Amino acid sequence: MTYDIAIIGAGMAGASLASELFGAGRVVLIEAESQPGYHATGRSAAFWTESYGGPAVQPLTTASHDWLAAGGFLTPRGAVHLAGPGDAGLLDAMLATFGDRIALERLDRDALEGMIPGLREGYDRALLEASTCDIDVAALHADYLARGRRGGVELLCDAQIVAADRRDGVWDLVMADGRRVAARVLVNAAGAWAGAVAALAGASPIAIAPLRRTMVQLAVSPAPAPTLPLVIDIAGRFYLKPDVGGRLWLSPHDETPAPAGDAAADELDVAVAIDRLERTVDWTVVARERAWAGLRSFAPDRAPVYGFDARAPGFFWFAGQGGFGIQTAPAAAMVGAALLTGGVLPGAVAGVDVERYAPGRFG
Repeated sequence: MTYDIAIIGAGMAGASLASELFGAGRVVLIEAESQPGYHATGRSAAFWTESYGGPAVQPLTTASHDWLAAGGFLTPRGAVHLAGPGDAGLLDAMLATFGDRIALERLDRDALEGMIPGLREGYDRALLEASTCDIDVAALHADYLARGRRGGVELLCDAQIVAADRRDGVWDLVMADGRRVAARVLVNAAGAWAGAVAALAGASPIAIAPLRRTMVQLAVSPAPAPTLPLVIDIAGRFYLKPDVGGRLWLSPHDETPAPAGDAAADELDVAVAIDRLERTVDWTVVARERAWAGLRSFAPDRAPVYGFDARAPGFFWFAGQGGFGIQTAPAAAMVGAALLTGGVLPGAVAGVDVERYAPGRFG
């Protein structure tokens, strides 16, 4: 049997795209792990923030909001972009970049003290991004997989692709255990492994770079209130948010080059994160409970890559979605499905300039 479309990777990217391809023919979702979403999708910091990812990503994030909200996947949180000593100019730069795109409000010390108890001296200015929400990532991913299953998408797990050759308009995909899949179109939604998949298929060598991001869960005193906003250091030194049970999630906002694989937290990164926290607030760290890491994969210009490859006929890029792939999933899937099938962009993404995401921009 020959499939019309084979999607490599069943994380959020592959699952969302597969669910959007209803009516596009026979679709198979191929996952190297024993379960979908084991890597980046399952290790997300789980927030939706319009400014996150920069101006090239913001249209996709904004266009995803209504779909996510209608599905019940968002819970209001709010974000505070906090300026430390000497960083106030970065707030002005953020306003200049996003002021006409999203709602941002200046905060002074009095306002900050009411939102972030125990804030140390020198942290006197910030921007409030009130639209920020938490995302139920597990529910969203499960929903996409279920939608795809109802639409006839087949899922293959424990299926690592080791060879990809195209003959007479059909891809012959060989898995590590000897299984083979034939498909007319091959979609690269492999996240940190996107470069390796492209190399197997002889596609353009777009440098999708995996970068490690660390997260640690802490017990702190006083325990963070459930209403504490997402706090993002404007200079990119850390971010934090409350978790259930009065715990705190904290990241040093690291981006360490790493090979594609099962990422693990580095103890130095955990220590750096805690040090930055303690320099910002007077909370006491009671316990370091667990730490983990995920791989965020970026194209050279840090914008996603959507579209057919010029070098490898029948090879479609759906990769380079960094740390913003979950918050942009609905819009990205709509864009990807339209480009893949030659259809019209749905209304929610009709105003998105999809050419800025084309793989041909890298020459």
